[in-house]
Amino acid sequence: MNTVISASERTADVCQNRRERIDALLADASHHIEFNGHLSNHNKHAVVALAGLNASAGRIEEYYRQYVQETTYGYGLEPKRPSRVAVTHENCLSLLGQRTSFSSLCEFFDGEIARHGLRAVLVEWMPALMPGWVGAFTHATIHLGWGLDYGHPRMITEGLAYMVFSWVSCHPQRQRVSDQVSGNNAIESLIAVADMLEQDPVAFQAWAARVQNGQIAPKKAQCHPELKRSGLQYRIAMALAEGHPLMDAVPGWLVSEPLEDIWLQLHYCVAIIYLARPGDFVNLHLITSLHAMEEIAARLPQTQSRSVVRCFWQGMLGVLFSGGDIPASATFADLHVRWQGVTDNADAPDIHANWQTVIDAAIAEAEEHNPKLVYVAQKLWQRTGYQSVYRAAANCFTTTPELPPSFDELEADRGM
Repeated sequence: MNTVISASERTADVCQNRRERIDALLADASHHIEFNGHLSNHNKHAVVALAGLNASAGRIEEYYRQYVQETTYGYGLEPKRPSRVAVTHENCLSLLGQRTSFSSLCEFFDGEIARHGLRAVLVEWMPALMPGWVGAFTHATIHLGWGLDYGHPRMITEGLAYMVFSWVSCHPQRQRVSDQVSGNNAIESLIAVADMLEQDPVAFQAWAARVQNGQIAPKKAQCHPELKRSGLQYRIAMALAEGHPLMDAVPGWLVSEPLEDIWLQLHYCVAIIYLARPGDFVNLHLITSLHAMEEIAARLPQTQSRSVVRCFWQGMLGVLFSGGDIPASATFADLHVRWQGVTDNADAPDIHANWQTVIDAAIAEAEEHNPKLVYVAQKLWQRTGYQSVYRAAANCFTTTPELPPSFDELEADRGM
């Protein structure tokens, strides 16, 4: 499928009710949260990103309709499924990661929010749900966080439900505050982690081979069968289940630094990770999921917010380690030297023109990860006093990856 929609195919607004038209798309409850097994329905993520980039309501509606019919993977969305379990306060957590009863989970959280209010629901449920933030390859967390960003109740409810549905723990119980990982901030600690892995590459590759093949303790290796079909999600789940001393070590700055500083450090860190392999489909998700996690944490007490950043760091390393090929420490260090403290002149015509070109291209894209990337990167560029690293990241579009052979070798999950 062609991943770019030409400018001639884009439509303009025909009336002034842009917000109402976008809200109607986000309120749509007619499709399942996944398709062809475990592939996440990203349609509403794209709506939020396109709205944030000031795309016309007509263009956003056009994108939504096309995605329903055929995603960039070549499959259309699937209709809403009936639920096997009637979800209650008592049984909700028993469904963590069981990939069942999504519609009933939505009804449950909708009722909880109506009775107690959104903030109270987040405060109650995030301690249990946030450790599973990498589930569905971070898309459940993205769904909730981006729903909070836009402020749409249906998308928020779906995000909470999806976090239960797809939960895969990063095992925060293994976290230990440690000086094993040096560094005064996120990027310095990332460089230190990569350097330590390079000191014994044979050991790291042996660890990676074990987790990629599921050759870990049987109790740890238990997961929903659909994850094995994914390949990527299975590797990440096994990496997190097995753990690694460097993954589970909590650097001191995560404990002592102000939260606002930590969020900015992490945003810079994941931008550097992305620029180490420009356009990398996997690493792009660290950018968009971190945005989601900060949106969630902003609604939580500070103690819970601190747990969110610790979970992100642990899960981020799990994602990076799972592939067995983390970028070189020298690459990270060189990029840090290149981009640290570099800012754009926001009034310069060439900077303005570059952003306009990137935004126009993102709005025209059928691959929804690209408007999401540009939306987050521009927000960070503005927030940080026009740091150039975020504009550089925004210019590095990704492409839809090929599905692995396991998609054809194993039967897709069609359960309720």
